[in-house]
Amino acid sequence: MTDILDIESRTGAIKIHGPDGFEGMRRAGKLAAECLDMLTPHVQPGVLTDELDRLAREFILDNGGLPACLGYRGYTKTVCISPNHVVCHGIPGERTLREGDIANIDVTVIVDGWHGDTSRMYGVGEVAPRARRLVEVTYEGIARGLAAVKPGATTGDIGHAIQSYVEAQRCSVVRDFCGHGLGKVFHDAPNILHYGRPGEGAPLRAGMFFTIEPMVNLGKPQVKVLSDGWTAVTRDKSLSAQCEHSIGVTEDGFEVFTLSPASLFQPPIKST
Repeated sequence: MTDILDIESRTGAIKIHGPDGFEGMRRAGKLAAECLDMLTPHVQPGVLTDELDRLAREFILDNGGLPACLGYRGYTKTVCISPNHVVCHGIPGERTLREGDIANIDVTVIVDGWHGDTSRMYGVGEVAPRARRLVEVTYEGIARGLAAVKPGATTGDIGHAIQSYVEAQRCSVVRDFCGHGLGKVFHDAPNILHYGRPGEGAPLRAGMFFTIEPMVNLGKPQVKVLSDGWTAVTRDKSLSAQCEHSIGVTEDGFEVFTLSPASLFQPPIKST
């Protein structure tokens, strides 16, 4: 479905957007963030991941958006839900979330052709201190990546800021998946690696739109994709966490399009 809805196509060139693009991305990003806000009280022990997916789909449609993932490359759900050692692209279904789980929920919406893409971590009841620490490291990682964004910097500066912090905390950055350009195309240029060297990669220019979405493991960075073709898990079965924002590069820094209206981007995670 998304391929049909894409008004523009991926050409490999990095697109530069003007004020109309920023306004469109604000609307799409706000709806995506509101969807994750809405799910927060529903992430409780015993909830079916498929029920969370249903709630997200109804919310998006009821508020004038379209679920970007539904039908995308054959994907059959609205959101991705990735608990514990699932790194990303977990498919909602009959699995229930249990006390002590941590889970990433990733949603992308389309509003007037523009894509809003964001994810955040949820704690299910009380979680272990090591899981809480992993989530905190992941959120600090994205904060440091964001702080590197400004015209004249490079994509390698973003990756280096994330990698150097995460590895100093004795965690690892997943290298098999990356952030991406977006706008009226779901996945566009440039790729945003969450590791790298300062000064390398594509230069950042005002008007660029992309996601930053680091995946951080407590153990080693290696992952594998399960037989369903989507679900990626840590090879050593260590816990994984992720968070994601859609942003635009401005003349003097950046604008986050997917800020939580209720300030719930990092919901309180209770520790045992």
